[in-house]
Amino acid sequence: MSRFKVLAFIFALVFTSMIPANSQNSVGDKPAKGGGRTRSAVRAMNGMVATSQPLASAAGLRILQQGGNAVDAAVAAAAVLCVVEPMMVSPGGDLFALVWDAKKKELKALNASGRAPKAASIDALKKRGVTKTPQHGIHTVTVPGAVDGWAKLLERNGTMKLSQVLQPAIEYAERGFPVTDVIAADWDNALQHKANADFAATFLPNGKPLEPGEMFTNKNLAETLKLIAAKGRDVFYKGEIAQKIVKFAKSQGGFHTAEDFANHTSNWLDPISTTYRGHTVYELPPNNQGLAVLEMLNILEGYNVRSLGHNSAEYLHLLVEAKKLAYADRAWHIADPAFYKAPLEKLLSKEYAAEQRKKIDTNKAAGDTPPGPRGGEDTVYLTVVDKDHNAVSFIQSIFSAFGSGLVAGDTGVILHNRGAGFSFDPNHPNKLEGGKRPFHTLIPAMVFKDGKPWLTFGVMGGDMQAQGHAQVLLNLIDFGMDVQQAGEQARFRDFESGLALESAIGADVRKTLEAKGHRLTIAPGMFGGYQAIWIDPKTGALFGGSDPRKDGCAIGW
Repeated sequence: MSRFKVLAFIFALVFTSMIPANSQNSVGDKPAKGGGRTRSAVRAMNGMVATSQPLASAAGLRILQQGGNAVDAAVAAAAVLCVVEPMMVSPGGDLFALVWDAKKKELKALNASGRAPKAASIDALKKRGVTKTPQHGIHTVTVPGAVDGWAKLLERNGTMKLSQVLQPAIEYAERGFPVTDVIAADWDNALQHKANADFAATFLPNGKPLEPGEMFTNKNLAETLKLIAAKGRDVFYKGEIAQKIVKFAKSQGGFHTAEDFANHTSNWLDPISTTYRGHTVYELPPNNQGLAVLEMLNILEGYNVRSLGHNSAEYLHLLVEAKKLAYADRAWHIADPAFYKAPLEKLLSKEYAAEQRKKIDTNKAAGDTPPGPRGGEDTVYLTVVDKDHNAVSFIQSIFSAFGSGLVAGDTGVILHNRGAGFSFDPNHPNKLEGGKRPFHTLIPAMVFKDGKPWLTFGVMGGDMQAQGHAQVLLNLIDFGMDVQQAGEQARFRDFESGLALESAIGADVRKTLEAKGHRLTIAPGMFGGYQAIWIDPKTGALFGGSDPRKDGCAIGW
């Protein structure tokens, strides 16, 4: 197929995704409830890619059409996002993934998050005058795990090499891409990091953020990606890229050593899960916050939430109260399992949920959730299902906007600030320690029904992610919405400072929630993004959903 035909085909698919759907729900036999929609789910048979940016979705589709599988396409799309959404993601960040191997009938989880430098500790930082967890700068930089994660995914489940799947990203980094309105709005965050010369030279050309429609290139990152493509992951952890990052870190006063990078490894794990109304929901175990989603679902399963009415005051109150209980456990138990063993069997049990349920007063809001790590809004989520129904649920991040605010010399690589997720409390399981992984907000998810993948999805946005997962799943399972509508519905987000509601939730609902004791607040643009693929159990057709809150795009063929 010629490049022109491919582009025309992609345009047709994106245009089709904007056509209003009929009133019948495509997920089940029940009509969809909960309001209208602006787009219908994208439908295809041969493969589907859903990401937060159309150029990344197109790159994933290109790999599928070249004969690659879901893992190949996911890594290609993730690498493109490192170029086109630099405030969200970079090879200098971390990733987590769930991978379903259709031939082996095996679901595995990949933890590709990095660890603090061996020499780092609370006491070591205090000696340097740091008295609380830093939010930016070199002391927030843990060893980046993303590049090793890409390699591990391809080694275990891919069919292509890094040299093949990184080509689209290299092209965009070298030749440039036009900045969208959404990305330009996020680019304003770069100004807070302008004091770092390498950062400013890369992301503040002409001394200011990019404007909508401007072309952006990152030729230094293109060279870094070329090195990774040619020499593999070792060049990032043991070769010249590692040397450059360590040298830069030392110049900033960091504790990082060549050994910290050389010793990095990702881990394949078994996911954790629970059941919810005949569906099995899979998340990643700690140091990942997926536990909070499963606890919320266990608590909510004891109620007839559908009878309350979608996004009614009674419904939202119940979800918020379940969230508070789950997040109290999240605040204490999410830590590196190499240092602290959370009582997962107890926390995930239906018996524990029944006890938690007794704490909910349906007429009165409980107190605030204990605080967990703050920040971390800047994340990309993507998912891919191929023609054989191999499926990947994939999330990658640099934590805050433009991460640590540091670009490592001439690599073009933004270093994340995931170390901001550590606690400075010496008695907390998540306290900063050398060689330790911090609390992570990144949670890809997958849902099975009758032993087969039914849904692969994620919601971006710090601590919005777990409460967003629960809302989306109830939209699908309890209210019968399709995969697009489930992601478009108005959401709540519960903060320590109060409860935020999207504008589509009306005044009467707000008044009732206030009467129950909820302190309402506003948080424009803080309700996350969403991507998903639903697999029709009857026909095997793929249905893609993409959040209109972002640039996102689901593409199938």
